[in-house]
Parts: sequence; C-alpha cells; structure tokens
Amino acid sequence: MKNAQSGFTLVEIAVVLLIVGLLLGGVMKGQELIDSAKVKNLAQDFRSIPAMVHAYQDKFRALPGDDRNARLHLCSGGAQCTTAGNGNGLIDGGWDDEQGSESVRFWQHLRLANLASGSTDPDDAAFLPRNAVGGRLGVQRGGSVLQVPGSLVVCSGAIPGKLVRQLDIALDDGNPATGSLRAGTLGGNGLVAVSAGNPLDEAASHTVCASL
Repeated sequence: MKNAQSGFTLVEIAVVLLIVGLLLGGVMKGQELIDSAKVKNLAQDFRSIPAMVHAYQDKFRALPGDDRNARLHLCSGGAQCTTAGNGNGLIDGGWDDEQGSESVRFWQHLRLANLASGSTDPDDAAFLPRNAVGGRLGVQRGGSVLQVPGSLVVCSGAIPGKLVRQLDIALDDGNPATGSLRAGTLGGNGLVAVSAGNPLDEAASHTVCASL
C-alpha cells in the first residue's frame, strides 16, 4: 500500500492567501484612517489658534502674551495672576520656548481669557501645549523661522514626513517648500527649510510653520 502524502490542497492555499490579503488590506486601511485623523487634528491647530488670537484682540485690543494691560484684563480683584507683555505689537520669544517669554505667556493669557483650554500655571508639567503626535505647539513673530511670511507664525513640531504633505494639501498649496505653510528639519544651526537640496523625508520628523 502506498502512504498518503500530507499537505495543503490548492483550494486550501488559495483560502489562506485570501485571508492573509484581507488582513493586510485591513491593517493598511486602518493605518490610513489613523493618519487621516492625525492630519485633521494637526490642521485644526493651525485653524483654531488664529481664531483665538483674533478673539483676544477683539476683546482687549492687544495680542495675547504681548498684552501690557494683561493683569487689568485677566486678573480679578487686583491679583497678579499673570505677567504683562511689553505691548510692542509682537510676540517676542521662540515658538518652542520653555519659560519666561511672551511666546510662553501667550498660552496663559488665552486660557485666563477663557479662549483656550488647559492649565494657567506655567509651572504645571502639562502647561505647554502638544499636538496630536506629541510635538510642541507654539507661536512667535514671523520672518525668522523657515522664511514663513507674516507678522506671526504658528509652529508644530515632531510631525512625521508622511503627514506633512497631507497637511500642506489640506491647508496650503501642497508643497511644503513654498506658500504660507512650510516644513523644516532640525540642523546644526536650527531649522533648515525643506527645499530641493533638503527634500521632505517621509520617515523623519519635521517642524511645520504657517503664517497666522
């Protein structure tokens, strides 16, 4: 008698391949949905911050962080709940400052005015805002970061390159090297703008800045 050989039939192999294909397709589709949700959250930061600034200006005729009458506007009963700005019409400091500058007080002024959520205590570990991917979110004067035009810019850090182009398509011209929204990578002397000589790397983290 001949021994029967064990193994998979062609039908069984086809079924297994079909199941594997469906699983891989589901995983890829799920990742696309996750990335899309992150891009929407990142884009919302760039849309909501200008609205907050304009609301503060309409209410107090000053920029948050730069408001020289911030204590009068924001503190009740003569309390010293915040530090006033110098009132020069600019938000001094860097978007990723950790403490002390008008760029940091920007968030405190907005929150004390009930225009933004979050802690009003600069010593709170959760005081400095983060974006949907965990990077810093901040505001500073324009003209000195990634050549973004405008008097004020919003910057968001640690954004994966694969999300940068989607974000630029949603908010600007689809090219992170031009327009009102631009991307850069950290170099030896600070941020280096994405360009022909420094192309967008989808596997790397980037900082994205847009005019406010």
